[in-house]
Amino acid sequence: MAEDTSGASPEPSPGTLRAEPPGRARFSLAGRITAVFFLTLILVSGLTAAAFEWLPLDPWASLLIGLLVGLPLGAWALSRVLAPVSRVIAGLSDGIRSFRDRDFSVRLASHRRDELGELARLYNRVGEILQLERADVRQRELVLQTALNQSPAAILLMNQRERVVYSNREARKVLMGGVSLEGRHFREIQEGCPPEMAEILASRTDGLFTLPGEDQAETFHIAQRTFQINRRRHHLVLLRRLTGDLGRQEADIWKKVIRVISHELNNSLAPISSLAHSAQVAAADPRHAARAGEIFDAIRERIDHLKTFIEGYARFARLPTPRKQQVDWSEFLAGLGDFPYLRVSGRIPARPGWFDPAQMQQVVINLIKNAEEASDGEPEISLRVDSTPDAEAWIQVTDRGRGMDEETLRKALLPFYSTKRTGSGLGLPLCREILEAHGGKLSLQSEPGGGTVVTCWLPGT
Repeated sequence: MAEDTSGASPEPSPGTLRAEPPGRARFSLAGRITAVFFLTLILVSGLTAAAFEWLPLDPWASLLIGLLVGLPLGAWALSRVLAPVSRVIAGLSDGIRSFRDRDFSVRLASHRRDELGELARLYNRVGEILQLERADVRQRELVLQTALNQSPAAILLMNQRERVVYSNREARKVLMGGVSLEGRHFREIQEGCPPEMAEILASRTDGLFTLPGEDQAETFHIAQRTFQINRRRHHLVLLRRLTGDLGRQEADIWKKVIRVISHELNNSLAPISSLAHSAQVAAADPRHAARAGEIFDAIRERIDHLKTFIEGYARFARLPTPRKQQVDWSEFLAGLGDFPYLRVSGRIPARPGWFDPAQMQQVVINLIKNAEEASDGEPEISLRVDSTPDAEAWIQVTDRGRGMDEETLRKALLPFYSTKRTGSGLGLPLCREILEAHGGKLSLQSEPGGGTVVTCWLPGT
């Protein structure tokens, strides 16, 4: 009763059970069985009565003859009525087994106009829906696979047994020279990578590394994520070349540095040149000799400003590697200095932190000074420290100043960007550089007119 009907025909959207008019049923299956039962009963009664009347037999013998003749005829009639049920059940069994094997093309003959026909039509419609949905899913998979294969990033997906279940073309090209990666163990791939890359892969964290190339060194970024698919843990690795992007960004930064330094030098050298000329005039005329001290003080002020400006760039360029150690939070906060408007909120953690105290004091002091400068009137600045038993820590500095708009918030961590007329644009980038050197992160949250929250996260030991 099962038949393969894989031919294409116009179909409604997948997921909708279409109502097919089967026509009115002549007799229901239950009605047919009931009719067979009553006919068998009538037949047995008639045969018993005929045997009692025509044959010299007692009533019990006549009943026995009626049963012996009528029951087999009733059983035969019932088997004829139930034969379609057996065929439909057999067809359904074959169809369900084909569903189990991901074959949704098997259909059942559905010309009957009773419950069996309705069941066959319902099965066929379910098969059509599954077949259409499978084709739709397959089409999406092909589109996704094409897009992933064209991606410039290498994509690698491992299952919970650390076996590769998917890799795109770039991953095969970069990691194993073009050979298939599916089924390979992640450890085998790590062993075939350069040491710099293998170290980051083994750490299961994000990172940058540089490899020597024929013309120039190649810089790569690795992003690693772990997530659940069908309640099973999977590990995703994304490997992206950054050389081109970094080259363009580096050129833009150098241009901006040159513009900023040139602007600042001109702002300082022009007044110095003018003041030097004034000092020369004053030295030649005794009547203006009294102004010489004032002129030299102004020159010294401009030189000190220029020196501070250059030293800020130098500090940013030669940031030393953090020397992490256990730090008592109370002593750390006491070493920040006296800030009249600063309020420490929450409880100070009893467990020590794990970081370079000198560098982190520089970070917090920079953030407090930024909060003071962003405040209108009397500043309202709060500092909060939270930590976990393994020394993971959060330092949060909050102000109630002007806040930042969306563009300022997006650019605030870029080097040399500043909204202050005399700012160098190195304060927040330096803070971020220090935190990232610790393996931590710096984040900003702000609403225009509602203040700014700067959060520093430090990893534990």
